[in-house]
Amino acid sequence: MIDKNNCPKTKHYQMLPKISFQETSEFNNLTREAEAVKGIHLRELFKTDHDRFTQFSIETGGLLFDYSKQRVRKESMKMLVQMARECGLEKAISSLFSGEKINETENRAVLHTALRNRSGNPVIESGVDVMPEVEAVKSQMKHFSENVISGNWKGFSGKTITDIVNIGIGGSDLGPYMVTESLKPFSNHLKMHFVSNVDGAQISEVLKGLNPETTLFLIVSKTFTTQETMANAQTARKWCAEKMGSEDAVANHFVAVSTQPDLVTEFGIMPENMFVFWDWVGGRYSLWSAVGLSICLAVGYSNFEELLQGGYEMDQHFKSADFHENIPVVMALLGIWNCNFLGATSLAILPYDQNLHRFPAYLQQADMESNGKSVDRNGNPVSYSTGPVVWGEPGTNGQHAFYQLIHQGTSMIPCDFIASVKSQCGLRKHHELLLANCFAQSLALMEGKTAEEAREELSKTKKTPEEIEALVPYKTFKGNVPSSTLVFNELNPRNLGFLIACYEHKIFVQGILWNLFSFDQWGVELGKQLAQNILPALQAETSLNEMDNSTAGILKFYRKWI
Repeated sequence: MIDKNNCPKTKHYQMLPKISFQETSEFNNLTREAEAVKGIHLRELFKTDHDRFTQFSIETGGLLFDYSKQRVRKESMKMLVQMARECGLEKAISSLFSGEKINETENRAVLHTALRNRSGNPVIESGVDVMPEVEAVKSQMKHFSENVISGNWKGFSGKTITDIVNIGIGGSDLGPYMVTESLKPFSNHLKMHFVSNVDGAQISEVLKGLNPETTLFLIVSKTFTTQETMANAQTARKWCAEKMGSEDAVANHFVAVSTQPDLVTEFGIMPENMFVFWDWVGGRYSLWSAVGLSICLAVGYSNFEELLQGGYEMDQHFKSADFHENIPVVMALLGIWNCNFLGATSLAILPYDQNLHRFPAYLQQADMESNGKSVDRNGNPVSYSTGPVVWGEPGTNGQHAFYQLIHQGTSMIPCDFIASVKSQCGLRKHHELLLANCFAQSLALMEGKTAEEAREELSKTKKTPEEIEALVPYKTFKGNVPSSTLVFNELNPRNLGFLIACYEHKIFVQGILWNLFSFDQWGVELGKQLAQNILPALQAETSLNEMDNSTAGILKFYRKWI
């Protein structure tokens, strides 16, 4: 349990609701509703409600969200929305946007929404309007990115920059990497590279193909002490200085995104080439900040602004739309319904767009680091499932890999299908084939195939009746697998921002209903702390006597072969 005497308190989060979905009056009603729904196949729901799509879909801002293939009825949704109201969701949303310190365990506000605020209105945090500083950093990003793209920024030898290497980890890598990949059709001549893993194989392979005279490194670390990031940064620094024959080259080939000017200067980066962000920007929500500098360089500042615009428009939708017509809220409620009432333990993210190939990995961090918690906001252990395992791959590759498990495995795996009407590459026939597969898969998961249908299908072949009966069990699909489908008019910077912010808010809503602190990540720390103890043992500087038998055995094997 959290020691409340040592936990920082302010008047802000004292006002936040701290009620889980299980404590609401609707919980028992929803439990009974779930038992009723479990006995109804999705086929039957569609058969008895010819207007199901209209009732269970939302269209706004060029995005269609179809959740008619989820295992819910109108009664289910009414109860879920009422449950959200009882958990104080309206107040929680207001607290998020008003700068209250809802990240209680770190005594911080959560204001990534301020980074994309386009209203012209102030955003107050601790009595101060943060918008002037936000706009100043954006202006710095605009000026810098335009200088590099235009060729005005010169390397140490006077050559223009051709390659950008972003060195970060977690949100300092996954967000910018995902966005730059998603917006490849909008990219310019600069070649983007991303290094995150402390495994030297990654940075070694990246450096092999680069010319130090034309390479610019972005070191992205809030503290400028992150172990993995700084190990890679020092390797890049040494490579640059040695190849260029001068330590002075560092200033022309490195910039920093950080909050630590002294450490940045000590590294050799000029103070004017440091881009700041703030402690109210969580790592997995930081692509909207100076952490997105690589995005500006990859697609140009105007497209970065469009990304922010999309995020802002989703913020407005989330704040103002009725819960029944609010996409992030409905997505969150469906997730809780599937996880806590129907028994799902994972969520498959299935983008039918190759450029979105890093989107599932991005959401893994955003979701699992936010709500992968087992202690509620009152400091008590939770008795219910929180945070599904989020995973996925782009279609159609996934169809030839793990879809077998989704269709005929023993676990119910809800799916989010993501697609766009227009192709980014212009190959229309390819895109039509892609979309046909996307829409067919969600249909197949919903309908399945009965034994009678399999038998009829096999009867049209040359197989004997005995062979048919032997095959029928293997040709039968249970169906009734819940899925949602999100379709854009096209994948562009604005729509991508809209999509990312949508999932951000969905995760926030689920954290409120699970009564969790979604914006800390203390679980990340323990392994890092223990690594500091094991590192000297790897270097044979300490005894293994105090270590557990397993770790000591592994280290003995290591020392034997090193």
